[in-house]
Amino acid sequence: MAEKQTGGQEYDSSQIQVLEGLEHVRIRPGMYIGSTGFDGLHHLLKEIADNSIDEAIAGFCTRVEITLLEDGGVRVVDNGRGIPVDIHPKTGKSTLETVLTVLNAGGKFGGGGYKVSSGLHGVGSSVVNALSTKMIAEVRKNGKTHRVEFENGGKTIGKGLEIVGETKGTGTSITFYPDQSIFKETTTFDYEWVSNYARHQAYLTKGILISVKDERDGARESFYFDGGIRSYVRKLNEGKEVVSDDIFYVEKNIEDTGVEVALQYNDTYAETIKPFANNVLTPDGGMHVVGFRTAMNRVINDYARKNGLLKEKEPNLTGDDIKEGLTAVILVKLPDPQFEGQTKNKLGNPEVRGYVDKVMTEYFGYYLEENPAVAKKIINKATLAARARKAARAARDNVIRKGAFEGLNLPSKLADCSSRDRSECELFIVEGNSAAGSAKEGRNPKIQAILPLRGKVLNTERARLDKMLANQELVSLIKGLGVGIGEQFDINGLRYHKVIFMTDADVDGLHIATLLMTFFFRYMPEVIKAGHVYLAKPPLFGLTKGTGANRKIDYIYDEVALEKKLAEKIEERKAAGTKIDPTQERFKQAGYTAQNRFKGLGEMDAKQLWETTMDPENRILVQVHIDDAEKADAVFTKLMGDQVDLRKNFIQAGAASVNLDDLDF
Repeated sequence: MAEKQTGGQEYDSSQIQVLEGLEHVRIRPGMYIGSTGFDGLHHLLKEIADNSIDEAIAGFCTRVEITLLEDGGVRVVDNGRGIPVDIHPKTGKSTLETVLTVLNAGGKFGGGGYKVSSGLHGVGSSVVNALSTKMIAEVRKNGKTHRVEFENGGKTIGKGLEIVGETKGTGTSITFYPDQSIFKETTTFDYEWVSNYARHQAYLTKGILISVKDERDGARESFYFDGGIRSYVRKLNEGKEVVSDDIFYVEKNIEDTGVEVALQYNDTYAETIKPFANNVLTPDGGMHVVGFRTAMNRVINDYARKNGLLKEKEPNLTGDDIKEGLTAVILVKLPDPQFEGQTKNKLGNPEVRGYVDKVMTEYFGYYLEENPAVAKKIINKATLAARARKAARAARDNVIRKGAFEGLNLPSKLADCSSRDRSECELFIVEGNSAAGSAKEGRNPKIQAILPLRGKVLNTERARLDKMLANQELVSLIKGLGVGIGEQFDINGLRYHKVIFMTDADVDGLHIATLLMTFFFRYMPEVIKAGHVYLAKPPLFGLTKGTGANRKIDYIYDEVALEKKLAEKIEERKAAGTKIDPTQERFKQAGYTAQNRFKGLGEMDAKQLWETTMDPENRILVQVHIDDAEKADAVFTKLMGDQVDLRKNFIQAGAASVNLDDLDF
């Protein structure tokens, strides 16, 4: 980490502006980091690491090291210019101390320190300090190593900034320990989250090496992608058949804004677009995405008309036709990003729309002209999508109910609930008529609806909308949900607050649940993201004690819990002086008269199904999340796609460590 810095731009106290002091951060941390749970904890690390990434974007840093320390802290080290250490004229303290103790003190306000940065406000470092029990900052600059330590939310230890040695390199090292009194849920950093963050930043910042080390278990990885966002597109298309091995790529500066785009088509029916502004993911898009789509539609239709790939009387291809199978990464870098909302989900700068449109119109147009075979494949794919869209519209108009509760065309096999208060309504999607019969008899009919499924539904990973609408089981599900599909999808029409998959706890049941999750992920991801999708967890065992009116059943949900329960009961009986016969079966040693293993929901009567799986007071529901859409996309591609070797390798690699209760992606 001692590489010589180049670039020549001076970075000193004149480029650091101070707006206000640290106030209320510890009292209302959610205002600054969103939450004090898992996300907020990892936001601390992101704030510190983003500062190093900003140095790389500015051209002054080539290496970043993130270390998860054995004692619970985190250290981020870079070989950038080093935070200034001279006395700041406004605070009278060193600039390093000012940056770490004064809210809104940073090099991202006046434009002198950074032309482009991922931070909208330079609040990060001081907020991290305020929410830590300890922070140590070391700066290698001007041939010296400078060090300052803080404790208990930003209080300076000792004399403040000191010179502790000599150095030949430059850079900054920040070590911090999150305050457990603030982060009560957890102060343990997740290695996979950190690894994913590092990998994405390496994709987005050409020429930077980012390494991650976990001292707790020795895990370590390094990320460097010479291809930048081209490598990112290649990763996103991994496991999919691509239209061409070649990836379109352009990088162009207009005014003071950089535009970088990489794209490649695959043979799936889904679109994957990753838009970024100054390395910040903007999942809701914004002006850079609008400019990209406008240019793509214009260029592809113009090329198709010019080269006779669209007949004279045929209408233009739509955006929905053109985006089928498209994978793209859009990265813009601009000096004053205007993000909409505190979460920075959408870019609002209107000028960026024109910049991206201009770059894509010119350079993607050149690409199609120079690659006619690829252009023909792209347009043929879009033409097929257009035909399927028309077929799907005709099918959809015949099967989808237009309003949430109006009309009489709910599926006949749906046993609906009587309540019209959506916030309390639940839909159980049940495997098999036998289990559905018990569920209908045992349910609370006011709030619980039952929709039985016959057999395994269509695998929608490899099916267009028109084919999917020919599947009666899925049509019944769509009609029952009330949200529509495709162009007419509207989550406001959802008739149930909870959509619960209730399948057997065997291989076939899990396969059906996976098919249902594939359908929701590909065609209704908004329902998952809004937190409406759940998996019911039926018990595997029933331990019976007593007979007649004194009969009682303890329900057990997995093998580990079974062994724990039996061991506890045996020890209780021993402690009470009961003589245990070691030749008896374990459940009898524990005082039970019978042990049943439930092979399926259909083996339970209505009372048992209610008590174990449907009663809100006792049941176990697992909520389905999409925490990492890229990871989820890759999992569904491998698990449900048509490449057998990928699926086989995926299953073999994960078989030893799979946890069926961990359904977060």
